[in-house]
Parts: sequence; structure tokens; C-alpha cells
Amino acid sequence: MNRKQYNSDSRYKKVLEQMDLLGIMDVTTTRQHKNGTIVWKLPIKNNHKPTSFIEVASFSTGYVRNQNSGYSNYQLNKRVENQPTYYKDYEWVDGKQKWTGKYRQFTTRGCKLIPIEIDRLEYLISYCLKNYFIKRANQVVEGKYVSQWYHDWSLERANETYSENTGAMARINDLEEKLDAMTEDRDCKSDRITNLNLQYEVLQNKLAETKVRQDVSVIVNGHRYKVI
Repeated sequence: MNRKQYNSDSRYKKVLEQMDLLGIMDVTTTRQHKNGTIVWKLPIKNNHKPTSFIEVASFSTGYVRNQNSGYSNYQLNKRVENQPTYYKDYEWVDGKQKWTGKYRQFTTRGCKLIPIEIDRLEYLISYCLKNYFIKRANQVVEGKYVSQWYHDWSLERANETYSENTGAMARINDLEEKLDAMTEDRDCKSDRITNLNLQYEVLQNKLAETKVRQDVSVIVNGHRYKVI
């Protein structure tokens, strides 16, 4: 089916708009179109065949199927209970099967067929949106699917790593602050030592001057007198 045919009807046009929004491509071949089959390719990688993208299809028989995500195509139709089937109930008597006069009821489940094509396409859009786009929201186009549990675990691990890194950085900052404090204390002590050395030199000079004065003397009338 080409775009012109989609735009020929309001419901089909709405489906086409949704397909464009979701990035779904109509890949129906001419032969399939003649048989009343429509095939869509989704922009999501196939887990069963990683080299391909998921394809779904609508069939004139009323079925909608996934075309390539398993060992064989499987129906996407809703499941309903079929009309019950009744079988005679037998029992063994003297080595022979004998009917008990009762019946056993068996109820099986089958696919709910969708006879109208536009109903099938609208159902397919809804199904794909729920089961492929929403459930696989963490899958990147042309990328590998990441399961939800692994995705959540990765986020949790990333948060733990971030917390660990944050703790390490806090520890480093604490050590840097202590180093700065030690450096500042060392500089203060160095300045104090320098000041003490200067004070010591001043005192030494004063002491030397005092000794010089003590050594000065004069002789008067034959007697030596120290000059103070």
C-alpha cells in the first residue's frame, strides 16, 4: 500500500500519521498487496535476528502477526475462549474401555479475528505502541536492546559509582584543607623562627657593643680606669 492509498480515507490517513510519528515503514511487496497483506517494519532491532528490524503484518484472513521475532510467525490477535468441545468419558472395565455415560468438556483458546482491514491496522498501531515502543523505550534505534532489569541495574550502579566518587572527592578536599592548614602553620613557624633569629642577632650586637664599652679604659696618674 502506498501513501496515496493511505490518504484516500480519513482513518487510513490517521494511521499513516501515527506511522510517520513512530517511524514505522510500509514494506509491503506488490504480491503481498494483491493478497490483501500489509507489512510494516518498526524502527526497533529484532532480538531473535539482531541484523534485522521487527516486522508485523495484517492479513485478509483476519490475523495480525509478528513476522520475524521468533522461530516462526506468531499471531498478535487477542486470545479468546472457543466454544467448548465435548467428548465421551471412558473407563477401563475388565481390560476394556467402557463409556461411563458422561461427557468431558474441553475449552480451548484461539485468536479473535479482525475481519476489517482498517480495524486490523488500528489494532496493530495500538499493539506496537504498547508492546514494542513503550516496553522497549530504553532501546536505541539501530542499537542493541537493553532489558529493563539491566537498564535499572546500570542506573543504580552508576548512582553508586557517583556516590563513591563524590565521597572520594570529599575526602580529597578534606585532605587538601588539612594540607593547606599544615602549610600555613609551617609558614607561621618559619616566620617565627626568622623573627627569633633576628632578635637573637640584635641581642648579640647589643652584647658585643656592651663588651666593647667594657674594654675601653684610660690611664690617669699611672692608674688604669675602665670607661663605662
